[in-house]
Amino acid sequence: MNRAEARIDTAHLASNIAHLKSASKSALMAVVKADAYGHGLLGVGLSAEKAGADWLGVALLEEAITLRTHGVRIPILAWLVSPGADFKSAVDHDIDIAISSIAAFNEIAALAGKPRIHIELDTGMTRGGFLDEWQEFLLQDFSTVNVVGVFSHFARADEPGENQNDEQLIRFNQMVADLAKIGINPQIKHLSNSAATLKNPSAHFDLVRTGISLYGLSPDVSTLGESKQLSLKPIMQLRAKLHLVKSVPAGAAVGYGATAHTTTQTKLGVVAMGYADGIPRIAKDAGVFVDGKKAPIIGRVSMDQFVVDLGADSTAVSGDWVIIFGDGSRGEYTADDWGAASLSINYEIVTRIGPRVSRIYAPHVY
Repeated sequence: MNRAEARIDTAHLASNIAHLKSASKSALMAVVKADAYGHGLLGVGLSAEKAGADWLGVALLEEAITLRTHGVRIPILAWLVSPGADFKSAVDHDIDIAISSIAAFNEIAALAGKPRIHIELDTGMTRGGFLDEWQEFLLQDFSTVNVVGVFSHFARADEPGENQNDEQLIRFNQMVADLAKIGINPQIKHLSNSAATLKNPSAHFDLVRTGISLYGLSPDVSTLGESKQLSLKPIMQLRAKLHLVKSVPAGAAVGYGATAHTTTQTKLGVVAMGYADGIPRIAKDAGVFVDGKKAPIIGRVSMDQFVVDLGADSTAVSGDWVIIFGDGSRGEYTADDWGAASLSINYEIVTRIGPRVSRIYAPHVY
């Protein structure tokens, strides 16, 4: 019997894919890097393909190979593949590779089989993509590769009014024009992340790359609003067992360092998850949902467990399930709440859920 589960709602996943495709009118890449943002690489990858995703996107080549060897048939792009990587495996498994340096280009261009590449452009984020090598890159021999795509990444798409978004779009079009001048006309241009997919139609081009929105979470709650406002449905419900419920007196010190004390006689619940499973040690003003109400964390989060104050009148017993976060429809905490409680963001909350937590895939888990 599991002590902790991340329950993934495949019906919500399909709903999000349908909504995002409708919003963009472009092909959709489901970004499943980092174990599908903590939701499970294979479970989400296969479910997204079934739900109508046109592409899958990952950071690492090994992620792409795992998907391909477990039955994914739609195109897969891996974009964090450094010089010295096993580019031949990419060709053998029909995986598209992003190229952002001449060194990487030379390695993959030397392979047989006309490798499929996407040229990554640095349009202003100053992270990945061609910048200082651009003019030299345009002089390379492209005859041994298939330039399928060209792409870049917004730095501030979750701030729709920022001028940098327009500047990056202009720079993107300029660099695409540079390629056209040398006879390179990729069939797929892609620039939009989740925020741009939802808020910037001028950047949709042929394909949109949806990451956090795929999982039903807002790219930025403060600037774009919560999931419901964006017509997105969170797909993960994280729950765990109460390992122990006990009555304690007022004044009891709780947890390492005795950083918290009970103020009244109450019942405490020991939740069978900890920071080894992805519960942030720094978290405050978060907790679990049980007995139809929220029970806040008390004391420090430990490696395998944390303690919540259930209240003196709680009917919870050892072995009960509690919801750590969900979609909020019952009044439970959300991934957004946990992000705020940890001085972080929803992205980090879901991606850090560890491998000791079982992933369960089913429709209508909510």
